[in-house]
Amino acid sequence: MKMPQLLVLLLTILMHAATAFPSHSRGQEKRASWDDVNVVAHGLLQLGQGLKEHVDKSKAQMRDVNAKLKTFNATLAELERKQKEQSEDLTARSKEAEERERKAAEQSEEVKAKVEEMKKQVNSRMDVLEEKVQEALREPKLESNNSEHNGASFIQRLLASQNRRIDQLVEKIQQQQDKLEKQSLHLQALQSKVSHKRVKSQRRRDEETVLRGEAEQSVQTSGLAKDCHELFVQGQRASGVYTIQPESSQPFNVLCEMTSEGGWTVVQKRLDGSQNFNQLWESYRRGFGNLHGEFWLGLENIHSLSKQGQYVLQVEVSDGAGQQEVARYEFQLDGEEKMFALNLQPESEGQNIMTTGDAGVPFSTADRDNDLAKDANCANMLSGGWWFSSCGDSNLNGKYPRRWSTLRRHHTRRQGMFWTSSEGQKTPVKTTLLKIAPAPTKH
Repeated sequence: MKMPQLLVLLLTILMHAATAFPSHSRGQEKRASWDDVNVVAHGLLQLGQGLKEHVDKSKAQMRDVNAKLKTFNATLAELERKQKEQSEDLTARSKEAEERERKAAEQSEEVKAKVEEMKKQVNSRMDVLEEKVQEALREPKLESNNSEHNGASFIQRLLASQNRRIDQLVEKIQQQQDKLEKQSLHLQALQSKVSHKRVKSQRRRDEETVLRGEAEQSVQTSGLAKDCHELFVQGQRASGVYTIQPESSQPFNVLCEMTSEGGWTVVQKRLDGSQNFNQLWESYRRGFGNLHGEFWLGLENIHSLSKQGQYVLQVEVSDGAGQQEVARYEFQLDGEEKMFALNLQPESEGQNIMTTGDAGVPFSTADRDNDLAKDANCANMLSGGWWFSSCGDSNLNGKYPRRWSTLRRHHTRRQGMFWTSSEGQKTPVKTTLLKIAPAPTKH
């Protein structure tokens, strides 16, 4: 209560007290009544003073609350500024990684062009050499034995010189390939760092959201199909890229292959070597490539499809001569807590392209050695990521041969795509297609 109101109240009480005593009362009674009035007035003054102190204390507390609110707002502004700076830093790093990848691709093309030019030069020189040798063989033997010996020595020296040049060219090509592989691994490491920072940034944004008192958003039901076969049931008949949302998962894009009887969700496709499959664990977990070309859908996405029920996996491969092999399996993929272990059961006897040994074979990459081979890192030895039960069964994510003839080289064949037939013969692969569909569907 404010001071003017207290004074008004005091005056009112005094007036009522004055009127309460008659004028004809004796002087002693008047003095006693005024003493009572003074006591009441003194008490009211003390009450007013207490109220004033209480009001002052409340004002101080309000000032303290306002100061704390200003500090809190300043802290939020600082957090938003840091978040913006980190977002800009991540964007810059991502652009830098993309620029390095572009430069690496340009260098790769330059190396390819140089290799082709060197090969043309070598072939041209070899043709010239063959012509000289043929001419030397066709010439009549009119010279002495000494001249014949000198001619043969000249041809031998020429052949030795050409062989040295060829060896030098091959060594330069190998050095260029080693540099490209190192650059590729460096780019993968940068991409992994950028991804890790994005995850940390997302977590920080979540913490700030909680700090502001905002509720976390859960996955909303979007009405999207859970796989390509459900799209087929809904009436889609055209093969292409669609957006799906498996149960308890975020939406993502997939390549659907629609047949006359159902829809397949493609999880891996290789046809021309345009995508590098020599990736690390994080890339294989998230997925990479282009759905309109070569790609790997991602272990997390494949697992989100597989855990919805029983699925079948169909594997289609072809070699350099165009001969195709097809195999089908009952398929189940575990989560990351079990290292995305693969469980397969062939539907029928015959070719077993995805030879993986016992059930529950974990996925393995060069930086996550989960294979079943002792004293060996199969992914590092064979290139790419795969379910390696040993280092010699199959690998459909190996290196793609730039020229089919290079598969004759043992080293290239070992690191390339291959599968092992029932007779134990390793068969090189040129194209692959892995796709899944619900088990009850008959295609």
